[in-house]
Amino acid sequence: MPQLSVIVYGPNAQGHLTELLDSLAAHPPADTEVIVAAVGDWARETAAAHAPEAVVVPLPDGTRDADARAAGAARATGRWLHFAHAKDGLPPGAPRLIAERTAELDAAAPESPVDVLLFDHVGTTWQTAAAPSRDGRHLAAVGREARTLDQAADLLRIAPLLGNRALRADFWRAHEQRLSGDDEAGTALAALLHASRVACLNQVAYVRRVLRPESLPPLAPEDRLALVDRYEALFPLTEGRRAVGTVLYDLMVRELVRVFARENLPDPVAREFFRRAAAAAVRRRPEGHQRPAGLEGVRHALLEEGAYGRYRAFQAANRARRAARKAVRARKRTLGAKVRDHQYRRALGHPVDPDLAVFAAYWDRGVACNPAAIAAKLAELAPDIRQVWTVSKENAALLPPGTDHVVPGTRAYWETLARAKYLTNNVNFPNAVVKRPDAIHLQTHHGTPLKRMGLDQMDHPAAAKGLDFAALLARIDKWDYSVSANSHTTRMWERAYPARYVSLDHGYPRNDVFYTAGAAEVRAARDRLGIAPGRTAVLYAPTHRDYEAGFTPRLDLAAFADRLGEDTVLLVRAHYFYGGAASPLTGLRRSGRIIDVSSYDPVEELCLAADALVTDYSSIMFDYANLDRPIVVYADDWETYRTTRGVYFDLLAEHPGQVARTQEELADVFTSGAWRDESAAKARSAFRRRFCEYDDGRAAERVVRRVFLGEPEAALPPVLPVEDRTPAPSPEEATA
Repeated sequence: MPQLSVIVYGPNAQGHLTELLDSLAAHPPADTEVIVAAVGDWARETAAAHAPEAVVVPLPDGTRDADARAAGAARATGRWLHFAHAKDGLPPGAPRLIAERTAELDAAAPESPVDVLLFDHVGTTWQTAAAPSRDGRHLAAVGREARTLDQAADLLRIAPLLGNRALRADFWRAHEQRLSGDDEAGTALAALLHASRVACLNQVAYVRRVLRPESLPPLAPEDRLALVDRYEALFPLTEGRRAVGTVLYDLMVRELVRVFARENLPDPVAREFFRRAAAAAVRRRPEGHQRPAGLEGVRHALLEEGAYGRYRAFQAANRARRAARKAVRARKRTLGAKVRDHQYRRALGHPVDPDLAVFAAYWDRGVACNPAAIAAKLAELAPDIRQVWTVSKENAALLPPGTDHVVPGTRAYWETLARAKYLTNNVNFPNAVVKRPDAIHLQTHHGTPLKRMGLDQMDHPAAAKGLDFAALLARIDKWDYSVSANSHTTRMWERAYPARYVSLDHGYPRNDVFYTAGAAEVRAARDRLGIAPGRTAVLYAPTHRDYEAGFTPRLDLAAFADRLGEDTVLLVRAHYFYGGAASPLTGLRRSGRIIDVSSYDPVEELCLAADALVTDYSSIMFDYANLDRPIVVYADDWETYRTTRGVYFDLLAEHPGQVARTQEELADVFTSGAWRDESAAKARSAFRRRFCEYDDGRAAERVVRRVFLGEPEAALPPVLPVEDRTPAPSPEEATA
């Protein structure tokens, strides 16, 4: 019996079934069977091309989605069912993630089984690709512990799709008649309301594709009226469940108001829809329910009153008010832009100041990264050059005392940029910045590229969303110098950012500290973090996923800390959405076994304090490797990341120590001692030689002498071979 049955159902709409089945064939899921309930000849022929890997259930044209799901489920033998519509998609590795999580749930509480597993998804339309959902925060708030819906009623707010949830097969069969409607959203909600217990997998495991409405049959008026019937059918399942009923009521009223406001319904249909919606809003309103504040509350009140005419007048007034405000804002922006442009152009008429250097990092976040290391060395070697940082208004208060700075958008900002001889950034300055012939632009970057960058993102829509590649090319054409830490990076920058800049193969200045710091600096970093002597500190620093909304917790930190034991401290550089006194992390935080270092700067201090690093695909691994300390890669969604974001090399084959694909494997790496065994050291050594090629503790000096002092390449301090370098002492060595 397989753990999971993936049931693909529906017609081969616009050819998307082919993509879905090809994806499954390219990444055959373990412990999973694929069943295709193929509606129509085209879908049957497409599915047949993937047999015998997939079981094909041919169905006639016009078969309802509900009937197709039922036909596929009837052939399924898996313990869990995942329904995927033929028009949608599955990220590579998604079935494996679902199968592993459901197996974990089955083993954890066989006497009290979980009925529904919820997971995250991305959305794709005919215009956009891989837009993150808003579900991550709800999934993260629940964590990995199974709960009843009454304990986590907000899970009803998860997008109502069958594709973003897996159902236990026995649960499906027990409730099949109640889950057989054509209304997918209603069926998805009903599954949650019937479930005894639910659990979450806070990772993307589904791709929802929205087809262009104009390519589909038009909705009939009764389709809109049926929306009220959906909720009327669901409310009986909330009797005696106050929290659940309140959330369902909020969902109903919000959707009814949205449909009425946004869809251009014929007046007779609109009036009937409003009448039914108003009746449902009054009939199902929970006792003591508070309407939302502001305009939304006014909408709810007018709906409950059944005030159709006043609601339409309210809509018209709002539209007029928004249009007027929009026009005023546009005029202000236009006028402000003209004034700033005039000021900037005037400033460009003044000579360049040869002793003025502007620094910026991470989109004006503050003094950080490579620019900060270069600025510090510049102050030492050329103190006559005035340094000015560009820092956002909200971050200005966090600057070191006495830091000369300007705030972006101000007159002083544009005048400083116009007159500066040197402009240094680890990202890019605004498009409007003019490259003066006698000014020097220094691009330091802020990491070694594993993921695709620059023009290489064009083939990866999830990574490239919002990028203007023409504007990107215009920005890189302003670069005079580009800093690199290794020859891999140099080659990738030349490919991703093709322009005439000079590559400075000098190392990343921010990594100098890993060779200049001594035992006192290591002890001080640990003292600032509150790490007691003798404890092992593990830094956990995952990267951002372009295909996910915000930060997605990938580890059960409480369980992981428990496996590592009381003598291990977890330094977590990511925001977790665990809250409340009941959280299992509360006690761990109080005891100092988990320390949230998400906002701690500089990150180099965290590296000095840590005995080991756990990361996934973050460039921090390349920097940390300079310390020659253990690194463990936690690659639970490597296939999804590699396909969606694009990568330059196979990290699983060229890793810096050990690799774990599941949380259990990750814990075993540490409890078994494999994290610092001979094979890990051998892999780390090869990784250091490749990616720490130019980092030897004197990168900042080489950059300053080359760019700011104009010294020739041959006069710079040579790069010390890897085998001749002495990294900062480990915490164990620093306390010996």
